[in-house]
Amino acid sequence: MSVEFRTATDFEKLEADYQKWLAKNRAMPEQPAKYENLSWEKIKPLYTPLDTAHIDYNTEIGHSGEFPYTRSIHNNLYRGKLWTMRLFAGFATPEETNQRYKFLLERGQTGLSVAFDLPALMGWDCDQPLAKGEVGVCGVSVSSLADMEVVFDGIRLEDVSTSMTINSTAMVAMAYFIAVAQKQGCNLKNIRGTIQNDILKEYIAQKEYIYPPRPSMRIVTDMFGYSVKEMPKFNPVSVSGYHIREAGSTAVQELAFTLADGFAYLEHAIEAGIDVDDIAPKISFFFNSHNDFFEEIAKFRAARKIWAKRLRYKYGAKSERSWQLRFHTQTAGCTLTVQQPENNIVRVALQALAAVLGGTQSLHTNSMDEALALPSDKAVKIALRTQQIIAYETGVVNTVDPLGGSYYIESLTMKMEEEAEKYFEKIEQLGGVVAAIEKNFMQKEIADAAYRYQSEVDRKERIIVGVNEFQEPDEKIDIPILKISPEVEHKQIARLRDVKASRNEADVQAALSEIRSAAKDGKNLMPPLIHAAHNYVTLGEICGVLREEFGNYEETPVF
Repeated sequence: MSVEFRTATDFEKLEADYQKWLAKNRAMPEQPAKYENLSWEKIKPLYTPLDTAHIDYNTEIGHSGEFPYTRSIHNNLYRGKLWTMRLFAGFATPEETNQRYKFLLERGQTGLSVAFDLPALMGWDCDQPLAKGEVGVCGVSVSSLADMEVVFDGIRLEDVSTSMTINSTAMVAMAYFIAVAQKQGCNLKNIRGTIQNDILKEYIAQKEYIYPPRPSMRIVTDMFGYSVKEMPKFNPVSVSGYHIREAGSTAVQELAFTLADGFAYLEHAIEAGIDVDDIAPKISFFFNSHNDFFEEIAKFRAARKIWAKRLRYKYGAKSERSWQLRFHTQTAGCTLTVQQPENNIVRVALQALAAVLGGTQSLHTNSMDEALALPSDKAVKIALRTQQIIAYETGVVNTVDPLGGSYYIESLTMKMEEEAEKYFEKIEQLGGVVAAIEKNFMQKEIADAAYRYQSEVDRKERIIVGVNEFQEPDEKIDIPILKISPEVEHKQIARLRDVKASRNEADVQAALSEIRSAAKDGKNLMPPLIHAAHNYVTLGEICGVLREEFGNYEETPVF
């Protein structure tokens, strides 16, 4: 950043002194390591005011809570309110997930986060053939409103912020969630939380899609329109860089592809007639916090700045809330190791600290055993305590953006913004995000990065403690592991059988006909889905109708 009391002569002298230092440094021995971050940006041995001389403080950094929000979207950040401590939870039956939520809330968790099982994510009821062996295994099993009612039994939805991680079937999960809130007597205008609903990153990274991209974007836009009118405090999308990073992207790719997806959702909403200042504040983000400590902090800072500039200058948003990028962070699941799983506690603590120093609004810390199974009670409690120790014992909440002004951090933040802009230009040349997905651009970029990273690990050019160095040859894993019993599937199928036996079949068929009609004529799908939820129409039945109307997507492989 420019420093007013330094003259041009001062910088010339500093440059000369630095070159002398550099020459001396080259003669010193160095460890045989790659001094690059995880985006393969070469890292200098020392950063000085020369690296930030071109950065204007007022226009590129600014004070916290002020445009371009590089330092924070809040004036006093954690001095005013701590981030939401939201541990991802959901497994087995709705009853067991409900018990886990109450366990966490009693121990200081401040928000709920729902993980759904694979059948729910892919649009299958628990009794369908493709669901066999997967019911309740990677999340909670939800096939109808009856399951969702149990998930939130004894938890009033007006009293807690709820996040739901679900995408291709997000509209169905949202309908069930709304129906539960209505049955509890809640005012939808007071419901807080987020549903992930980020279908673009499914095509790019996670691959849990059902319909082709263009009808999927119509579904997302319908959810936007409904939430703007009916649920002002609820975010209808959480644009997820997390899964892009888990698929093997670099930090720069995560930053660029995630924000590009966010801009695409914004553009589709505007095309559907939604005012930019009505929808932009409801678009939240979800980032990964990986191992390179400083790169992650710079990524979060760059994301805020890029979003603010684009919303203000390209999309013409007038409200400051539209300029402010809000994000949730999860520590990097892909960095967790089966070997020496206790080491994962350290990894998670450092990743969580980077997220806090980067100014996250919400944080999930992975449990040490998640490379082996869904987390045990003990492991998830340690993960929560990790956040609480950062919040209450380290002093990092005392001031906003404590690393702001670091020559290294400011230089790296600017570099990440510049590299992201190059990706935005490439995507625009390809015709936008949907067209780029159809041409497999982002998919290939991520695959190439993942291959390069793994090759470096295999050659020991990047050290993973306990995996390719510092191994324990006779290691025995001695931590409790959560196991999902096959009995879960039997219980869920029995519940679903009871639901179908007790509901009014004529009402079910009428609700499905209403959904089909809305899909055909372009009416907003949310009202008929909520009506179907109240009539206990199942997730599989709803998705079956939408499959018939919208089709199934098959990705074209690229080698």
